[in-house]
Amino acid sequence: MSSLPPAPIPAEYADLLVKPAIAHVATLMPDGSPQVTPVWIMREGDLLVINSARGRLKDKNLRRDGRIALEISDPANSGRYLTIRGRVIEITEADGDAIIDALSMKYTGNPSYKWRSPSEIRVTYRIRPERISGSE
Repeated sequence: MSSLPPAPIPAEYADLLVKPAIAHVATLMPDGSPQVTPVWIMREGDLLVINSARGRLKDKNLRRDGRIALEISDPANSGRYLTIRGRVIEITEADGDAIIDALSMKYTGNPSYKWRSPSEIRVTYRIRPERISGSE
């Protein structure tokens, strides 16, 4: 793993991490093929944060190989987007419920994630951006 600091999010694209813009996340399957999933995303300082349920495909993929790519399109202008390649530097279940509730508030206005299954365990992934590009 690289000890380089996270690549900075360009100021002209920072709004894409504040507004409820969907991120499309690409992870790697065991055979190396890509798997893409739309996710909610938030920022914690220099890191990006996503959440899932334990045992889902992206959870299995990220536990095996932490390389990840994300694309975030502006909901108001599909030609404006941010692409990020990086690595998951933390996988934790400790704050999974709190993070999905914070994401629910950001994306739906509801402070509690209403699609939670009673048996699921929420997992948080913290991502260190390594390469970033954008298009206006």
